[in-house]
Amino acid sequence: MTRLSTLTRHWTPRAIVFLVLAVIGLVGTWTYNVIAIIERNDFLGDWFNNGPAVGSLTTDLLIMAVTGCAFIVIEGRRLGMRHLWAYIAFSGLTAIAFTFPLFLANRERAIQQRAESMAPSVE
Repeated sequence: MTRLSTLTRHWTPRAIVFLVLAVIGLVGTWTYNVIAIIERNDFLGDWFNNGPAVGSLTTDLLIMAVTGCAFIVIEGRRLGMRHLWAYIAFSGLTAIAFTFPLFLANRERAIQQRAESMAPSVE
């Protein structure tokens, strides 16, 4: 097996989507972080005074939210969960900090239900 095929093995389209989101998150946040470092800004103070740190935090949270929504759709479909759109839509009305953990809780329920349905019944 060649070195290139070893490096590229197991990269599914989903894995590539998450990798691209990771790179966007790194570049997006660190662009603002570098600006803050070059300008010698107080990073934590900037969060409250609208400096480059706010842009970094905004990018950080935005990429996390997009990645969470992608995971909701991908994992939810894999498990056959319904109404996945509601987690994403309600994240805009409430918060992704609410809907993502809610999805994870229901995901665990779906995994448990699947495990119980596949277990042999003892009679």
